[in-house]
Amino acid sequence: MNILTLFLLPLAVVALLAMPLVPVYRGITTGRKAKHAVVFNLCAFFGVAALMMILPIGNVVALAAEEAAVAEVISTGAGMGYLAAALVTGLSCIGAGIAVAAAAPAAIGAFSENSKNFGKALIFVALGEGVALYGLLISILIINSL
Repeated sequence: MNILTLFLLPLAVVALLAMPLVPVYRGITTGRKAKHAVVFNLCAFFGVAALMMILPIGNVVALAAEEAAVAEVISTGAGMGYLAAALVTGLSCIGAGIAVAAAAPAAIGAFSENSKNFGKALIFVALGEGVALYGLLISILIINSL
């Protein structure tokens, strides 16, 4: 089990994380687009997720503190708080991405027609990014209250 934990499992994680790059490399060398990249991404995601579930069960990852000390610190309420902070950050970043995806092409189009519209267009793109910053701020406040 020692060689498995020290060499093979980290190698499997690296291989699964590098799997989505295979169709991209093939597309660069052959000139064709990577049509099967979604399959590689799904395999890599589920493979890494399975390894992350397997590794702690086999006690591969050593805890820095004793189990009793960790059980005292981490509770269900704290776990829900961390989950809330993660959801706030993730969903606000998704919303900001959608906002910027809609505003940036319009800003580029407005700027290409009239160069005086650059400041106005940039404000709308920055407002979309502000959504992500607000989500990050709220997640920081949630984590500080735990």
